[in-house]
Amino acid sequence: MSDEYVDPSGNTEAFRSFVHETEEEARPSRLPLIISIAVLAVILIVLAAFLALS
Repeated sequence: MSDEYVDPSGNTEAFRSFVHETEEEARPSRLPLIISIAVLAVILIVLAAFLALS
């Protein structure tokens, strides 16, 4: 009976590859944060301009 699951700790090269892939996938994306900051900055600029002109 053949076991298709390969334990990454069984081979040093496979383990290093497994650890490297896991670290990259675990990092959250910063794109939503950047978009939120940009939208907030635009809202604050528009609000400041509205208050300055009225």
